[in-house]
Amino acid sequence: MSPPPVRPLFVLGCPRSGTTLLQLMLHAHPRIALPPETRFVLPAYAERLRFGDLTRPDNRAALADWITRRKETRFHELGLDAGAVAGRIATGPPTLGSALGIALHAYAERHGKARWGDKRPAYALHVAEILRLFPEAQFVHLVRDGRDCAASLLGMPWWHRGFHEAVATWAQVMDVTAGFARRLGPGSWYELRYEDLLADPEGQLRALCAYLGEEYAPEMTEPHRVAHGAVPARKTWHRRTHGALDASRAGSWERRLSAEQIRLADAVLGERLAARGYAPGGDARPGAGELLRYRRVEALRRAARAKRRLRDGVLRLREPGPVAFRPGV
Repeated sequence: MSPPPVRPLFVLGCPRSGTTLLQLMLHAHPRIALPPETRFVLPAYAERLRFGDLTRPDNRAALADWITRRKETRFHELGLDAGAVAGRIATGPPTLGSALGIALHAYAERHGKARWGDKRPAYALHVAEILRLFPEAQFVHLVRDGRDCAASLLGMPWWHRGFHEAVATWAQVMDVTAGFARRLGPGSWYELRYEDLLADPEGQLRALCAYLGEEYAPEMTEPHRVAHGAVPARKTWHRRTHGALDASRAGSWERRLSAEQIRLADAVLGERLAARGYAPGGDARPGAGELLRYRRVEALRRAARAKRRLRDGVLRLREPGPVAFRPGV
């Protein structure tokens, strides 16, 4: 078995920014495989101390079962032989990144692809963790107008946090990813806009492939052809990915948000929107009460992130061994 590429690929962005569409475009490439959203990379990292010293075969076997046997990890949606993958993890390199890489690489092998990785919007706020697991990773950040993301989130059956939280989520993703874009540079970080991807899919995908070091493949502009196998049927909110590219949702915030919501979004996101080429909706200011409510939500999100980072720092001091992926899985 030939070793996997040394540069796994991770697609990220604010929820409802089009990351599933981009995942399918990349998955349509003859050399790239990106699975449906999993739930084992970040949870495994957060719970890494429970697996103990991975130089011990019994601990690697326990980790393998945790990844492949639990419904919560969504491993079953990858269509892989759980026993076979668990066996490879148990006999593989003794790091958490290697175990996770084996599972993702197995998905690529199933599709006859050489390049592997993962897509999940949540990675946008956990780039540091992904880098610890996969130091050679390449990141692709898909940006969509924050007002469209917020409007779309309000229509999701799984979003129960309201408008202020939706806007604050986009703002935080923009701030956090901007820092990593500067730190990692153009060799490891690539950003493109959802609106540009819809308006000129071939041009945008050619540029993306150049960043990835891959040849452009025309079939990438027809992601619906792979949607049936790469988007779980339960995700009814991704039904548009099963059809041809549709640019009608770009800019739909003007008819989907109320005037009050638009005023608030423009006020708190204005500089971030302008920096990414999005025009403001108007000059009217939101009410003082609405602005105060938003600032409270924003502050709570910052505090929660700071708490997570502090906890991670403490856990790092207790790690029994390295966590980074090792080639040769």
